[in-house]
Amino acid sequence: QVQLVESGGGSAQPGDSLRLSCLVSGGTFSSYAVGWFRQAPGKGRENVAALDRESDISYYPDSVKGRFTISRDNAKSTAYLQMNRLKPEDTAVYYCAASRKYFGGKSSDDYHYWGQGTQVTVSS
Repeated sequence: QVQLVESGGGSAQPGDSLRLSCLVSGGTFSSYAVGWFRQAPGKGRENVAALDRESDISYYPDSVKGRFTISRDNAKSTAYLQMNRLKPEDTAVYYCAASRKYFGGKSSDDYHYWGQGTQVTVSS
């Protein structure tokens, strides 16, 4: 059974940086595309980054482009989300997801495995 466990969330001030990690177990990590999503209170789940199996293709929405970077270390079965220049509107629960497709893209429907989420709160 594939399991995803996020870590690295917490509180930050505007302008700070945080790095989220997602450890994937129970499957062959290199065979999955990965993505990060977030859900703020009262809002739907939003993709903030996606990366293909071989780190060749990435996607970011305009809301985080230039501030967030997704990466992966297949040897460690871990995906990362580096978040820089954080804003209060980045406050949300962040979820890691894995897709059996070569590239999952921005749609949550294309992801097959999900973590439990980690809270990120940005406030002064």
